Amino acid sequence: MKKIVNAFIAVALLAATAAATPSTQIWIPSTDIQKYKTGHLNIDTYIADSNEEAGVRKAPQSVIGPTFGVLPFEKVQAEVGFDVINTGNSSTDAYPLYFHGKVGTPEGSFAQYSPALAAGIYNAGTKKDMTNQNIMYALAAKTIPVAGRLSAGYYKGNDKVLVDENGAKADDGVLLSWDRTISEISDKLWAAVDYQGGQSALGALSFGVAWAFSPNTSVILGYDIYNNKQIAGQNTATVQVDINFF
Repeated sequence: MKKIVNAFIAVALLAATAAATPSTQIWIPSTDIQKYKTGHLNIDTYIADSNEEAGVRKAPQSVIGPTFGVLPFEKVQAEVGFDVINTGNSSTDAYPLYFHGKVGTPEGSFAQYSPALAAGIYNAGTKKDMTNQNIMYALAAKTIPVAGRLSAGYYKGNDKVLVDENGAKADDGVLLSWDRTISEISDKLWAAVDYQGGQSALGALSFGVAWAFSPNTSVILGYDIYNNKQIAGQNTATVQVDINFF
């Protein structure tokens, strides 16, 4: 997996095609949706900031996967895709394929000041009660002049998979984020902070910055502070390469 990640990063830094918007923040989903007939490849690596026992981690070590825009409408858009997720845990890594999808509307679609809206599912795994987290969520986002974009929402998943260290249900929580292009420095610089509630391996506060090396390729450098390190593992630094194509 490490060799695959390194190979994809090498390709990412050489890519150059049409622009589109990634559909996540640092950690949580966003209201952004891939444009029709465009594709996006995410290559995310998470590096623990201290040693941890092998096989304990349940938050990801790497995530690689494409996303495609599938609706030809301006006001109602949708995307679908999949991820290959590695945690270093032999049980779940035997079933590394996870699917996701999202439908939504951009800001201002139905009224001058209407927010962006999105609803979707992600981490729909292939092994019952082991990897089928089946996280359903809804989000609203609004861009405020100067301040940036604020997003808020809620998620709920499979309570047999999303649990805390005692096996108790930890399958829901809030989704919150702020993001902004730091145009005072450069239109290529972007910053974000996001939060996912809950005591499962998903709960985390994340923050980071991104730099667009070309219209279609950007790299995020961030940091993840997990709500429950006993179940998620140690906090992680993250490097995320985003490539848009088609």
